[in-house]
Amino acid sequence: MRESRGTRKVARAHGHLPGHRPTPANSGRAEPRFGARLTHAAICDLAYTGSMAEKPPAPGSTSREVVISLPFTGLWLARNSPARRVPSHGSDLLGERYAIDFIGVDEHRRTADRRDWRTFLATEPPERFYAFGRPLLAPADGTVVDVHDGEIDHAGRRSQLSLVPYALGQMGRLRQGVGAVAGNYLIIALRDSDAFLALAHLRAGSVRVAVGDTVTTGQPVADCGNSGNSTQPHVHVQVMDSADLSVARGVPMAFRRFRERPHGTRQFQIRESGIPAEEAVVEPLPF
Repeated sequence: MRESRGTRKVARAHGHLPGHRPTPANSGRAEPRFGARLTHAAICDLAYTGSMAEKPPAPGSTSREVVISLPFTGLWLARNSPARRVPSHGSDLLGERYAIDFIGVDEHRRTADRRDWRTFLATEPPERFYAFGRPLLAPADGTVVDVHDGEIDHAGRRSQLSLVPYALGQMGRLRQGVGAVAGNYLIIALRDSDAFLALAHLRAGSVRVAVGDTVTTGQPVADCGNSGNSTQPHVHVQVMDSADLSVARGVPMAFRRFRERPHGTRQFQIRESGIPAEEAVVEPLPF
């Protein structure tokens, strides 16, 4: 039976998904376009059976929008943003209708500290990427209702040669279950809402909280990783109506107080609340 938004006590009692037990713990030039796009969305595009992607709703147009904080410090690049399209990842599966991805970058929008032959022809160690190992913070106050930690961190892939065989294995990962797609993740029941929040693709062994823990906004909860269906280290953020990813439906969200540099521009602008534009560089601000 599909869990409704009114069944938070059930979600807390379960503590984990049905069938998924928590496990222990240079030049300033932009990067080449072949390495710029995460393929997390591709698995959902292949499996998507819903309606065609639609234009995102106008900011503030929905009363169900949940406002949270960005789950990190420093500069990050927004990808697969619901500001570009909805469903943002091409699918309503796993509650990710309004999800967004963030990749750690430097001031030149680069995701890694160097490029060599591996960048163009093979895979790369995840430690090469700026996002890998960066602390992730609780985006809101709440209670941890699910933790999954035990998936490995994969090698990074910026080369088309390495992306092709990876893409061919997408459906196989779907069949393996939620952990193979989301990687290591944690889910928080939000204190000021009847919704739930998920952070996914966490670094193996980095989760600092357990089911039942109370967390506050800005509290370190894990590190950014490259687990699950991920080609570069990044964090996947989504709000949903259930703690069970297999039945969850996405809920619109917005982030409070951040500065944003849209793609193709040099100036940051201050945003009190909103969803970052696709390819925008963002950094959270004090509030």
